[in-house]
Amino acid sequence: MKDLPLVAIVGRPNVGKSTLFNRIIGHREALVHESPGMTRDRKYGRAEYAGKPFLVIDTGGYEEQTDSQILARMREQTMNAIEEADSILLVMDGREPAHPVDHELVRILRENNRAFTLVVNKCENENLVAQAYADFSGYGLPQVYPVSAMHGEGMFDLLDEVTKDFATGEEEYDPTRLSVAIVGRVNVGKSTLINRLLGEERVIASPVPGTTRDSIDTEITVNGQQFTLIDTAGIRRRSRIERGAEALSVHASLRAIERAEVCLLLMDATEGVTDQDQHIAGYIQERKRACILVVNKWDAIEKDNETHGAYIKMLRKEFGFLKWAPILTISGKTGQRASKLWALIRMCSAQFRREFSTRELNLVLKKALAFVSPPTRKSQPFSIKYVTQTGYRPPELTLFVNDPKLCHFSYFRYLENQFRMQLDMQGSPIILTLKRKAPPRGWERNLEFAGQEQLKRDRRMLQLEEDYVAASFDEDDGVQFEYVFENEDEDDET
Repeated sequence: MKDLPLVAIVGRPNVGKSTLFNRIIGHREALVHESPGMTRDRKYGRAEYAGKPFLVIDTGGYEEQTDSQILARMREQTMNAIEEADSILLVMDGREPAHPVDHELVRILRENNRAFTLVVNKCENENLVAQAYADFSGYGLPQVYPVSAMHGEGMFDLLDEVTKDFATGEEEYDPTRLSVAIVGRVNVGKSTLINRLLGEERVIASPVPGTTRDSIDTEITVNGQQFTLIDTAGIRRRSRIERGAEALSVHASLRAIERAEVCLLLMDATEGVTDQDQHIAGYIQERKRACILVVNKWDAIEKDNETHGAYIKMLRKEFGFLKWAPILTISGKTGQRASKLWALIRMCSAQFRREFSTRELNLVLKKALAFVSPPTRKSQPFSIKYVTQTGYRPPELTLFVNDPKLCHFSYFRYLENQFRMQLDMQGSPIILTLKRKAPPRGWERNLEFAGQEQLKRDRRMLQLEEDYVAASFDEDDGVQFEYVFENEDEDDET
């Protein structure tokens, strides 16, 4: 799988960079506020447009030279994003004339030979769009893109330009190859394990923390199966990440998780589970990747007959949100049990790619409903019509129900566990979603008739004039009746 292209959003504070970031990725993830400086660190998000997946970076505002340490770091974050990105969106404010900081950013980008797309934000009407062309065409760019990130206006033209050279998602997936990322804290033995699996010292391994700086892809074939092993830099706690090269290394590690099918979360047996181990595991869970919990340096701890069982029990407790992930204790230095990883990787990848027939899924659903009946909430029964697979890598199952809001989270968790148990899903996440079932064919005629009968009763009670009722269906609100009064003003509604 190829690395996803990276789009950086840069500009001075309060021009709407975070709003544009949220608009591109399709949901609100970055904090947005009218006060400048809400975004300080770089924030990454995954987006897709016209079948082309890519990553987006939201940056803090670029300020002029200042004595403030925070503002100076925000400047450096912006410069790092510019250096790392494949495509750059320079955002300016369409409600204000060009600012000296805008000129400085244009100068910096041109001095570094970085091509960029000029985005003029906050253009909510035609006058502002015309003003944007007049005020910002002086930079000599072939095209200026006036947009309103808040309302989504102008986004199609902008994204067409940004993604014109990006590859589609289908091109980056090779079903014959398994992509495996080895991630973990600094100095837990990732490079040593890579060399052990490869049978040679392909990457530099050293007891000095931070030896690995970039994500390194290595191809290997084992028993006829092709693998891509990705050795990554160690991920420190955010407060301990040094600026510059280390920050870029950490972000490269996080991007490696994005493009892997299976992640090996490597931990140090001599140190136990740390908060940072759990933080990295949480990132793997958020990105819906298959995962194996690998405890390295098992040869370096004192053991008795109960050590292994107690350690596994402790891991299950600490990583309760990854209870489906297999656990393996190894020694990358001596090779103890390291060869068993190949079989686990194959198993997790197979589960990650599984496809189910609708019949198979509904048999599982039938058993689950027979064992524990759906609950009643707010005097309304929750009912499930059927289930089918709607997504792949990992499997995504959609249950069509009468009203998703009636499902209590505990029953949702029960259903998720039942599907995982009965389908024997180990090593890979499984996504369960609820969707309101569409009304049956011919519902408009039936509802119109029912609505007219209801209207007759209401007219007799309220003594209304001649009118009619219209019915509509909404996924969130269900069936809605609207009374239309032909002989009344629009303001006189009942």
